[in-house]
Amino acid sequence: MSVPTLSPALSNSARPGTASRTARGARSRPVIVAPELGLSDTPAAAVFRVARARGPIARDAAAKATGLSIATVNRQVSALLDIGVLRERADLAPSGAVGRPRVPFEVDHDPYLTVGIHIGAVVTSIIASDIRGKVLGAVEVPTPRSPAPEALASIARSARAFASRWHRRRPLWAGVAIGGRVDTRTGVVDHPRLGWSEAQVGAVVAAGLGLPVSVAPHVEAMAASELLLTPDQVDTTTGPGDTGLYFYARETAGIAITIGGRVHTPSNGPGSIAHLPTGSSSQCSCGSTGCLEATVSDRAVLTAAVDAGILDGTPSMTALVKAAADGSVPAHDLLVDRARVLGRTVAILRDLFNPDRVILGGQAFTAYEAGIPHVASAFAQASSLERKDIRITGFGNRVQEYASTVVSLSGVFSDPVSAMRRASA
Repeated sequence: MSVPTLSPALSNSARPGTASRTARGARSRPVIVAPELGLSDTPAAAVFRVARARGPIARDAAAKATGLSIATVNRQVSALLDIGVLRERADLAPSGAVGRPRVPFEVDHDPYLTVGIHIGAVVTSIIASDIRGKVLGAVEVPTPRSPAPEALASIARSARAFASRWHRRRPLWAGVAIGGRVDTRTGVVDHPRLGWSEAQVGAVVAAGLGLPVSVAPHVEAMAASELLLTPDQVDTTTGPGDTGLYFYARETAGIAITIGGRVHTPSNGPGSIAHLPTGSSSQCSCGSTGCLEATVSDRAVLTAAVDAGILDGTPSMTALVKAAADGSVPAHDLLVDRARVLGRTVAILRDLFNPDRVILGGQAFTAYEAGIPHVASAFAQASSLERKDIRITGFGNRVQEYASTVVSLSGVFSDPVSAMRRASA
């Protein structure tokens, strides 16, 4: 969820003996499906979305909320009941009501889960979620420093072990959110920070988990989570001209654009803001000085903290934020400097794209609350356009969790009937 802060988320299991040898052979081949990062306008998706947002809900109320005819809603509810993602609540039907249309329905979330994996430069998060997008549990593991095949196999083993904790739920899908350049059709990733080139992320994770897998660039996935997992957006239809800018900063920095309720995904991969000039004296690996990531990334800030004698030993952002919160003026000033650079950069990009709304995500914004006024002040000074809707993400320090969650659920959210059939193949 996003909150305004700137001012000056079939059956329980296959029946034994029913799968043919052909089906088992098909399952052994990795299934990689490009994610759908946006609000789908298909009738089934609309009915499922309103069930997530407002269920239990009666069919006539669902028709009013979606703009669909009652006949269309009846057909879609019947189809979604048949595949097991909705359930009826006869116990909640109004007293004296006659006929099925007055029996409320809701998402049948208890039998299923999806597995989200956010592979970061330093830490990998593994998340289990139900099909409403509610996180059931999460765990972090260090991102392996080994070559891509070994690292991905290790991550897949960890994810499989974590998902097995919910032994009464049937895993449907896995979603991977990751930096670098992602081919969403093949699940192949180039990630310079990890030293990965043409890494078979989708294939290795699919084989390790035995599930269909979708892979997406992590900042685009974060932007999609704002569209699909927030209470104020989940049952909202956006116009074709509605635009948004999502700005992320932590260990890396990146942006994503949304247009008409969909994340814009360039065919040759996301662009980069890593080397935008900031005017700082920080040395970048590209040979220039003042590049954005070399100035605002966690690694850059911690290096500056050590050089200034603020931290020693094994430095961490947690320790730096704590030092600032405990009254260390140098620690506070260092975090404020980063906040100001971020504010100015957001202003430049906002003025360039002039979107209807801007959402800021990542621990560079959310970890140190006292820095937010300085982001706002720097933004106001650098922007030449009229202020619009500018917010800090409501997902706080869990943006990475919800990014991978939305990738794992994108198929179900966009076409629940096809997704459930594919997951049951």
